[in-house]
Amino acid sequence: MKGWNPDWPILKTYDQEHLSRVALPLGGIGTGTVSLGGRGQLQDWEIMNTPAKGQFLTSFINGRGLKPFFALYAKPADGPAVTRCLEGALPVEEYAGSAGGSAAANHGLPRFEECSFAAAYPFGQVLLRDRAVPVEVRLEAFNPLIPADADRSGIPAVILRYVLTNRTNRRLKASVCGFLANPIGKDTDQKNRCRFRRGKTVSGMYMDSLGVPETHLTWGTLALTTTARSGITCRTHDGYGRNWAQGNELLSFWDDFSRDGQLREHHRAVLCSRGFLSVSATIPPKGTKEITFLLTWRFPNRLTWAPKYKAKKCRGDFVPNPKDIIGNYYCTQYRDAWDVAEKTARDLKSLERDSLSFVRAFCESDLPTAVKDAALSNVSTLRTQTCFRTPDGTFFGWEGCNDDRGSCLGSCTHVWNYEQATAFLFGELAMTMRDVEFAHATDKNGKMSFRTNLPLDRAKEYPNTAADGQMGCIMKMYRDWQFSGDDKTLKRLWPSVRKALEFCWIPGGWDADRDGVMEGCQHNTMDVEYYGPNPLMTSLYLGALRAAEEMARYLGETDFADACRALFAKGSRWMDENLFNGEYYEHHVQPMREKNIAKYMRHEYGAENLKDPDFQLGSGCAADQLLGQTMAHICGLGYLHDKRKVRETLRSILKYNHRDDLSDHFNCMRTYALGKERGLLLAAYPDPARKPARPTPYFSEVWTGIEYVAATGMIQEGMETQGVRVFADVRDRHDGKKRNPFNEPECGHHYARAMASWAAVVAIPGFQYSAVEKSMEFAAREGEHFWSNGYAWGTCRIRKIRNACDVELTVLHGEVKLKRFILKNAGETVFSPMIRLQPGKQKRMKIPV
Repeated sequence: MKGWNPDWPILKTYDQEHLSRVALPLGGIGTGTVSLGGRGQLQDWEIMNTPAKGQFLTSFINGRGLKPFFALYAKPADGPAVTRCLEGALPVEEYAGSAGGSAAANHGLPRFEECSFAAAYPFGQVLLRDRAVPVEVRLEAFNPLIPADADRSGIPAVILRYVLTNRTNRRLKASVCGFLANPIGKDTDQKNRCRFRRGKTVSGMYMDSLGVPETHLTWGTLALTTTARSGITCRTHDGYGRNWAQGNELLSFWDDFSRDGQLREHHRAVLCSRGFLSVSATIPPKGTKEITFLLTWRFPNRLTWAPKYKAKKCRGDFVPNPKDIIGNYYCTQYRDAWDVAEKTARDLKSLERDSLSFVRAFCESDLPTAVKDAALSNVSTLRTQTCFRTPDGTFFGWEGCNDDRGSCLGSCTHVWNYEQATAFLFGELAMTMRDVEFAHATDKNGKMSFRTNLPLDRAKEYPNTAADGQMGCIMKMYRDWQFSGDDKTLKRLWPSVRKALEFCWIPGGWDADRDGVMEGCQHNTMDVEYYGPNPLMTSLYLGALRAAEEMARYLGETDFADACRALFAKGSRWMDENLFNGEYYEHHVQPMREKNIAKYMRHEYGAENLKDPDFQLGSGCAADQLLGQTMAHICGLGYLHDKRKVRETLRSILKYNHRDDLSDHFNCMRTYALGKERGLLLAAYPDPARKPARPTPYFSEVWTGIEYVAATGMIQEGMETQGVRVFADVRDRHDGKKRNPFNEPECGHHYARAMASWAAVVAIPGFQYSAVEKSMEFAAREGEHFWSNGYAWGTCRIRKIRNACDVELTVLHGEVKLKRFILKNAGETVFSPMIRLQPGKQKRMKIPV
């Protein structure tokens, strides 16, 4: 496509009418992010261990806010100079603010008249054109994303490459300049510094503070650097003096920069709070020059999500008790922001190459565009403030983010149940979550706190458990063991895994009568308790029984494995015979007595009247009722229910829950889809007469994570066209104009459940992998397929030739050990001895069909 970088994959482009909501998060896993806006602006500076939607690192001068920006100076050899802010034109919605004037960031700067955006996460491009400007500008921005390499995908940096193309037939002089303010501390008198430095691989501005306590949440360092080796000028300021008042700060810079693209020190001081960094270059006629900047940071003081100790007051601000600071893993890898810049610049070529290898392989696969767009764009959540790593490398997650704080703490098991991206892309991180769940959050009786407090010596403080979350964790333990082949971890965690399953059978528990069906008080992801047998919890329970059976049998606990199998068979048969109403599975509400409910089963949102409980699903058709079945297919555990009833249920979900137009839809709760948009409701009541007076609370809402689960189930059952249509509905709603394509919210921004979108990446090619059995499986489906197992990734090309399939398996990262390669319902190849495939290696096979 003309103007875009031909070496960078593009999944979707956004024209000037679809830019206002675009904000692509750039940063590493657990580092925080700065978002690239659709017009090329940097926004949502979320680098200080907390969400900060709509926030900029603002330099306040006499009440006027100057926010970070980049500017261009360009002068042809025989023409006038032009200076522009390197952003697209402001949308008309930002022309007027609360006081009448525009409240947009840096609203008085002239901008480019034409702008468009293109992306395939984590690569974002902004194309800027203006008839009055002699250069065309392409901003290329990214942060390394390399599956199975969490450290190289966890760099606190944004790479900004400005590609300048001379549109004239004459030589042209150009400069690109960036402005940045020191954000450390909240008061003006913090002894903040902004100093120019030259290093081995970068030069630029380094920011720190001499006045902010080292235990303050905003204490840290920040740097804006360039890889350029010449043409560099810098201008730093102390923030005081008459030249800074009434807009003179900006005026003084603009006049200086517009003179010749060079910067002159305006006011030197020992303590400076902000600065400008410029790089100049000469561009030949019709030629191109690249100018690269690195924005890097290090802010180590992450606060626990459940502070326990009293904070101390310091200079009108509060400094947390050190016992409540849990820290960041990435800060153990770098001394300061300058160290980040030096190391990242040194390795920049390989980081970009390996990231492109992944994104290119993924984008060139034959997956439907809507599935690729949903899956890849939602991987961005792993890099937002939704997720973080403690200094030992353990991975944690909020449910999502509010504008200025996390939303719903504790790596909530019943929300993180749904997502599949972490395990398939970063297996080691997923396994740390299993370690937290079973080694720290599960007590001696098998009760798992579904929200984990931190530090981990407080992991069991949250008193309650969740039926769906606990069962899902057992299934995920099986999945992650299969991917890793880590017998040592399985043996270490197995006693707690077994206890977590046996917890179902305690007096007053979920399945106290041990009939394979959950009837007890079942707290779940609807934030309420269900009473009596229902499809969501029982399906997950059946999946957990199957997973436990397989793990127990592998470990030699045959009696327990047989007991799990018998319970599974009994429960599966009962659910099919009793909960299936001919179209879908429904909830049989059963009244209970308080004395028959085990401790910790009821929660703050529990029903008041146990004889006729409120907030029940009842006769509703729930979109995620077969979550356990969807996960079972992903784990290779087979059918949990009669496959004919599974398929009929999915057809009914599409029939009853899907809306082609939500204009006349009544929703009494939160709204994430509306008007002429299409969506899949959480629950529908085909027979209004049987609808509970106070049904499960969120039934009328639309959640993208639930839509993806239902759609993936459809794909698994041969309804691929319908499932892909659901994916497309979601992505159509996140079109850049109405919503951000890189932020699918639920109870907060960047909601973890939306990473359920990755499940379709697995379902469509029918990918299965077991490091335990050393086997890989695909459906006998022609095409170019991308695969990943959390520890390695690559491609698989399948071509049908007469009565055989020609298969070319390629490993692009990591290592795969294989004894068997299987084409489902077709044939297989057995390797004896076992083969090892390493990066760049291919294995060609001809498998009879």
